[in-house]
Amino acid sequence: MPLVEHLRELRNRLAKGLLAVAAVTIVALVYSEELMQFLTRSVPTCAPDVSSNGGNCAIVSFNTLMAPFSTTIQLSLTAGLVVASPIWLYQLWAFVAPGLHKSEKKYTYAFVGAAVPLFSAGAYLAYLILPISVKVLISLTPEGSANILSLGDVLDFTLRMVLVFGLAFELPLVLVMLNLTGVLTGRRMAGWWRGVIMGVFVFGAIITPTTDPIGMIALAGPITVLYFAAVGFSLLNDRRRRRGNPDAELDDDEASALDLRPEPVAAVEPVAASRALPEQATGEHSGTSPHRVNGYDDIT
Repeated sequence: MPLVEHLRELRNRLAKGLLAVAAVTIVALVYSEELMQFLTRSVPTCAPDVSSNGGNCAIVSFNTLMAPFSTTIQLSLTAGLVVASPIWLYQLWAFVAPGLHKSEKKYTYAFVGAAVPLFSAGAYLAYLILPISVKVLISLTPEGSANILSLGDVLDFTLRMVLVFGLAFELPLVLVMLNLTGVLTGRRMAGWWRGVIMGVFVFGAIITPTTDPIGMIALAGPITVLYFAAVGFSLLNDRRRRRGNPDAELDDDEASALDLRPEPVAAVEPVAASRALPEQATGEHSGTSPHRVNGYDDIT
C-alpha cells in the first residue's frame, strides 16, 4: 500500500476514535453531577447541620471561580476517554494489525483479553478501599480545624488510586508476556519471590495509608497470588518449550551441551590390496610369479 493510502487510513481511524470520545464526553457533560457524586462518595461529607471539626467529616467545595467549569470538563473528558476506549483502541488495532504476523496477533489478543479483566478488578478494589483511606487521612486533622476539600483534588486522588491499582494488577500479565517471548524464564522469576513480596507489601502500605493492615493486605494479597500464578504458568511453559527444543532457554552467546562420549567402533573389514600397475598383476591372473625388477615386485 502506498504511503498516501496509509496516511489516509490513519486519518480515518483517528477521526472515528475522536468522534467516539467526543460523543461520550457530551453524554458525560449531561450527567456530570451524577458522576461527581459517584466519585466523591468515598468522602465522609458533613451533614447540613454539622460543622467540620477535626476528623469527623469534610466539606467538598470549589476554591476558585473557574473550578466548577474546569473540573466538569476534566471529568467529562476522562469519562469519554475511558468509556470510549474499546472504540479508539479497536481503531488503533485495525491500523496496526495488517503489519503483524500471525503469532504476534495471537499474543496481542491474549494480552488484551487478560489485561481488561485484571485492570477492572484492580480499579474495583481501589474503589472499595478508597473510603477507608480517605477516612484515615481525614482523621489526622487536629481538633479545631475544618476539612474543606477541593472537589478537583478529590477527583484527582480517586482517579490516581484507580489507575495505580489497575496497573498494579497488570504486573503478573507483563511477566507472563515476557516469558512467552523468551525474555524471562520461570526459574528466574521464582528466584525473585522474596524481593517481589517485600516490594508488593511496601507498595501496598504506601498506596493505602491506613493505620490497620487491612488496606495493605487487600492490595498486596491479590497481587502476590497473581505473581505466583504467573510463575507457575511460566514454569509450565518453559517445560513445554524444553520438550520441543532442548536448547530453547540458552542465551545467544551460550554454547549448547555437547555429547562427548566416544561412539563404538565397528569390526575391521578385510580389504583386498589392489595392484596399481598392470605389470604387478600378471602373476595373479596367469598363475606365474609376478614380474620382478632388481628383486622387487614394484617396477618403480
